[in-house]
Amino acid sequence: MDTYKTISKPSDPLLFKERKSKFYGYCFPVSDEDSIKEHIETLKKEYPTANHVCYAWQMGIEAKSYRANDDGEPNNSAGMPIYGQIQSFDVTNILVAVVRIFGGTKLGVGGLISAYKETAKLALENAAIITKVLQEELTVTFEYSEMDIVMQLVKKHQLTIVSQDLHLKCKMILAVNKSDLKITMKLFKAHHKLEIKANA
Repeated sequence: MDTYKTISKPSDPLLFKERKSKFYGYCFPVSDEDSIKEHIETLKKEYPTANHVCYAWQMGIEAKSYRANDDGEPNNSAGMPIYGQIQSFDVTNILVAVVRIFGGTKLGVGGLISAYKETAKLALENAAIITKVLQEELTVTFEYSEMDIVMQLVKKHQLTIVSQDLHLKCKMILAVNKSDLKITMKLFKAHHKLEIKANA
């Protein structure tokens, strides 16, 4: 698969109420665990009266990793229901956090599962989910005299130029959709004066 879904920016907080308990749902785009910790710490500071800041995250495109955290709620009553919604919306590189402020009435495990699931669902519905294309980078090295051939290939196959260094010996880095990688390399290799390699 060449595409994956993620969110383009943090979502606005979304409030869900259940028997006087308040649940605030948030979504954040993330790419490493340090940024996840920062978001959770920020929420704890923002809501000093919160009883729990529960969350789940998923990162990676082909090899995915995830974690769910109940933050003191009964086992699997918060983090996993949140993670279930991440799976349901098929998004990655995302943190979904739910801040709970207790309203005086216990909800029971079933009530908690339902409330965290619903808050996560509403937060994700409220988020700007986008589809991104998985791309790889290629480096093409060539003599300046071959510039026309290279530019024709770039234009014809709608490749993206990431960077270029044009002197007597030219170097260009191109972004190509992952599924088109092999065929694009073949096209360039067909011109013997062009050197091409995939950037690991």
